Amino acid sequence: MWVWIVTAVAVVGLIFFDFFAHVRTPHAPTFQESVRWSIFYIVLAILFGIGLGIVTGWDFGSQYFAGYITEKSLSVDNLFVFLIIMTKFAVPREYQQKVLLVGVAIALVLRTLFILAGAAAIEQFSWVFYIFGAFLVYTAVKLAREHHDPDHPEDEKVGDGVAVRWFKRVVPTTDEYHSDKLTVRIDGKRFFTPMLVVMIAIGSTDILFALDSIPAIYGLTQEPYIVFTANAFALLGLRQLYFLIGGLLERLVYLSQGLAVILGFIGVKLVLHALHVNELPFINGGEPVTWAPEIPIWLSLTFILGTLAVATVASLVKTRNDARAVTSTDA
Repeated sequence: MWVWIVTAVAVVGLIFFDFFAHVRTPHAPTFQESVRWSIFYIVLAILFGIGLGIVTGWDFGSQYFAGYITEKSLSVDNLFVFLIIMTKFAVPREYQQKVLLVGVAIALVLRTLFILAGAAAIEQFSWVFYIFGAFLVYTAVKLAREHHDPDHPEDEKVGDGVAVRWFKRVVPTTDEYHSDKLTVRIDGKRFFTPMLVVMIAIGSTDILFALDSIPAIYGLTQEPYIVFTANAFALLGLRQLYFLIGGLLERLVYLSQGLAVILGFIGVKLVLHALHVNELPFINGGEPVTWAPEIPIWLSLTFILGTLAVATVASLVKTRNDARAVTSTDA
């Protein structure tokens, strides 16, 4: 318990540090600032993983790194949606840091609840692995067909979730920003500004992201502490990553397909694990299926890294070739 408490205090401390050191004074971060702090959070995550491996053994250390890389990759894909929400609400660039930091804080709270619920379900019902696995395979197929385009008609509904519509209906809101204030008094009446609305949009959207990411990481480890820390470190650097790779997002054209392959792989891994701990009476008479292969964590980590590398290189090659083709046509 004391390890959980110390870790939670450290994570909250990092969020407060982020706020008072960078976000409290509104400004658009420079490229150098984004690079510097992105490296800081990545190094911090790596040092934590090394420490975890030394203290608890490298089996748990490998599970952490596989989970962290998976969650970080999924968070990059989530940035597409954040970019669409920011554009739709026309959030001034100097205020976007505050929106993202509050969104990260909301996401951490929501994901912690999902993690605890997932751990409790796994502890009581081994067949949950079948559901997680099937859901990830379904998500993989859906993601493989997905194309991120801010101008796509389907993206017009992004940010208009149930939480945002309900909030606008029950409380008075204004369509104009008043610096980075969350509320403003107009003609003696208190109104909520779009700053608060966009924070709710990003925070509530993360519920959908958690439906993918939490089952995915439980396919790599069943330790709730590792699930929590991998998610925490992946989310903590998300604000800096947003400004760092904002222009690069448009070039990662095969990211969705790469993540689809990873989620499909983890989904199959979960189903195989479910067969090993099977208790369902209509499958093998309620007995574990011993012939089903068990995928080791080192293979999972290698597969995840290899898939991300191939997707990134293929994306950059395609965008470069497309740019050359356009240049040749114009010439």
